[in-house]
Amino acid sequence: MSKLKNTRLLKNTLFAVALLGLFYSCKNASSSTEKTADTAYQAPAPAPLPDKEVKHYKGLLSSFFDSMLLQRGFSGGILVAKNGVVLYENYAGFADVGRKQPITDTSSIHIASTSKTFMGVAILGLVQDNQLSLEDSIQKFFPGLPYPGITVKMLLSHRSGLPNYLYFMSEGNWDKKKQVTNADVLQTLYTEKPNRSFSPGRRFSYSNTNFVLLAMIIEKITGISYPDYMKLKYFGPLKMEHTFVFTLADTGKVIPSFNYNGTVWDNDFLEGTYGDKNIYSTPKDLLKWDQALYTEQLLKKNMLDSAFTPYSLERPSIHNYGLGFRMLIMPNGKKVIYHFGRWHGYNAAFARLMDEKATIIILGNKFNRNIYTTAHKCYDLFGNYMQGNDSEEDAENAEVKTEVKKEVKKKAVVRKKKK
Repeated sequence: MSKLKNTRLLKNTLFAVALLGLFYSCKNASSSTEKTADTAYQAPAPAPLPDKEVKHYKGLLSSFFDSMLLQRGFSGGILVAKNGVVLYENYAGFADVGRKQPITDTSSIHIASTSKTFMGVAILGLVQDNQLSLEDSIQKFFPGLPYPGITVKMLLSHRSGLPNYLYFMSEGNWDKKKQVTNADVLQTLYTEKPNRSFSPGRRFSYSNTNFVLLAMIIEKITGISYPDYMKLKYFGPLKMEHTFVFTLADTGKVIPSFNYNGTVWDNDFLEGTYGDKNIYSTPKDLLKWDQALYTEQLLKKNMLDSAFTPYSLERPSIHNYGLGFRMLIMPNGKKVIYHFGRWHGYNAAFARLMDEKATIIILGNKFNRNIYTTAHKCYDLFGNYMQGNDSEEDAENAEVKTEVKKEVKKKAVVRKKKK
């Protein structure tokens, strides 16, 4: 065989090997995606409640929500359950005020920072599968990021010291006519280097930047977008048919939010980021999420317990933060695992009373501060949670502070123009 023929044969063989390798690589990737998509979670069967108890709670809850919310301009959905048994469910108001389109049990509403509970489970799921460590430095995923000493766990527990992008993107040089994406937030951290709030691990400070970066870490590990991953891994298998992560491609397709007076709350340039917010869901879907957390199908018990462990003990307080979950730890030993949220006129409350296995879900699309107070006070209908007085509205929620700050600025500008 000539030297030329030998060379051609070698080239053809190498090409064939390369093709075969590519084939198996694609096949394995496809199998991994299919495995995720085919995972089917089985919700625990609701534990029967005595008819007398059901009747008692239904009457109590109906009277409670009628006076606390329904007579106070509420628009949204409410669901309260115990042992997975729905005790109260009601929908009021409009998905579209102009067209008088009513809110129903399939109306997907922005759950704002309640989205962070999904991030907590998603990150811990990757840890459980040995694809990630909570002690990994974030520079492993973002080489050269000028914020050394931060771990994945610090992001998840809001102990990173990173500044909140809702502030530095609003106050910096960003063109407010362009939508900010997760990649834009990261790039701004690289280029503009906004000052950190404190050294890593020193204390708790609620920062949405943490969860924007966590979404990008998931994308780097899985190789698919965060919205697609959540659909494949969680929403699909849990049959959460009306739950999704909003992207800019969904603009104009979702339920808008409204001011307390019924006017549409205008969107701004911060609609495109996810991880910290931008999950839309329904009370029924969130009950499925709640019930799945009582099983070990999403996370093993020790892993989920780590999410419900307080990590901010610098000062005595009944309020604390775990890994993507807030908690109330009462002096009498009662514990509430929860996360509230607000974005524009959307208000969300998601609370789990661990002793009674009671779930309180309130989603609103018309700004209504009573949602938070109502959720807190509802705890006492099931046990002694000492919430009889008006509770603080998650004062540490940075997005609430930002929204108020922005509204004050808008009103000041309007008054100035009128003069």
